[in-house]
Amino acid sequence: MRYGYDRVSSKTQSFDGQVEQLEAAGCTRIFREKASAKDADRPQFKRLMKTVQAGDVIVVCKLDRLCRSSRDLFNTLHQLAEVGCGFTSLGENWCDTESDVGRLLIAVMSGVSEFERSMIKSRTEAGIARARKKGTQFGRPKALDDGQKRKIAEQHADGETIEALAQEYEVGVGTIWRALH
Repeated sequence: MRYGYDRVSSKTQSFDGQVEQLEAAGCTRIFREKASAKDADRPQFKRLMKTVQAGDVIVVCKLDRLCRSSRDLFNTLHQLAEVGCGFTSLGENWCDTESDVGRLLIAVMSGVSEFERSMIKSRTEAGIARARKKGTQFGRPKALDDGQKRKIAEQHADGETIEALAQEYEVGVGTIWRALH
């Protein structure tokens, strides 16, 4: 079975042009959605992904109707491949898991994407290592310094409550508790 996925970003846009193309491509059922592709909550897309079975094909008019990044595309294609479902984009002839050339190009693009992620990861790790060598501290700044922690311990030993200390130092009760332990 061929399923169409039709998405428009705004309430004023029309589905008509995409529906015509998807019907001409042989789609027997079309899932329609008015939502941004960035929006994680796309109920019709989720419903489509639950509906497809092995041998089915999902068709879109253009890739940007389905996803906003190559990573999203490859994640979606991976999910479809696990089910045994094909994918075709009418606007991008190279993106067709139903043809040998399409599968080859998707594999090449996937390899390029993986290489790019690997390069970004190695550059990020190198940057972090350089920053650590320079003494850069990562994470949230400490709410209390060592001197404040010693003073809090002294005050608590003198009978000051954790709640009162939290108010005095303008931090949460948990921060005071951790400082004492």
